[in-house]
Amino acid sequence: MIKKLIAGIYEHAHFVVKRVGLGQKCSDIEDVCPAISDEGRPSVHTATLRSGLRERNKLEKVRRIKQAASELFIEKGFDDATTREIAARADVGMGTLFLYADNKRDLLFLIANDELAAIIDKAVGAFRTDKSVLKSLIGAFAPIYTYFGTQPALSRITLREMTFYDSGRQAKRFHASRERLIGLLTRIIEAGQGRGDITRAERAEFIGWIAFCIYQVELRRWLTSENPDLTSGIKRLERALKLYLAGAGTSKPGHVAGNHPGKRRRQITPVS
Repeated sequence: MIKKLIAGIYEHAHFVVKRVGLGQKCSDIEDVCPAISDEGRPSVHTATLRSGLRERNKLEKVRRIKQAASELFIEKGFDDATTREIAARADVGMGTLFLYADNKRDLLFLIANDELAAIIDKAVGAFRTDKSVLKSLIGAFAPIYTYFGTQPALSRITLREMTFYDSGRQAKRFHASRERLIGLLTRIIEAGQGRGDITRAERAEFIGWIAFCIYQVELRRWLTSENPDLTSGIKRLERALKLYLAGAGTSKPGHVAGNHPGKRRRQITPVS
């Protein structure tokens, strides 16, 4: 009897388009409706299936939210697009939208976080200590260039809003990925120092941080062009990094630049 009653309520709920006054889609009822066995108790097998269905529904809602936010940010601009419009296009209630992002800026990073985290994780896994510093740096940065180059208009908005981004549901994930990238750069520099490729007496963390700063500036400069060309963007980044690495390898502890052992310094005769 109880089973039939609950099943009837569950079936009826799917005919309701929205919960009155809340704007919450009733498809979300699947997230809370229990699975009932023949004895009137939750079935383990059915509950497992329900759990898998809930997870798929959740992923589908996130996908729709990300797609709707991307489209509206590009169509209307970040400032003019509203969270209500995004929720409507994604076909979710406002309450569901705010389960994943606290505000519009958070939505930008909801769009980017998964892919950026995967790119950086792959770069960390591919790092080898026997590769040159330049090749390792380009190997870390090039996939990020590729990602941002796929949607330049949206990427410009994301990079603009990235400055001082320290609050919001997605901020913690974004900063974790960023720190992971900076950690990889530090390891690249440490490997170069270990081989003697980098001889300047400075901490690897700081030298790696400078590489990160160069990448940030070059990425933004590249994206300012109307149709960013990936090959030319990477070449310019490589040129900047070569110059930076030349400076990182010009001085050893206790070594004065220009005072080479076994070579007499040129004497300049003053004009009388």
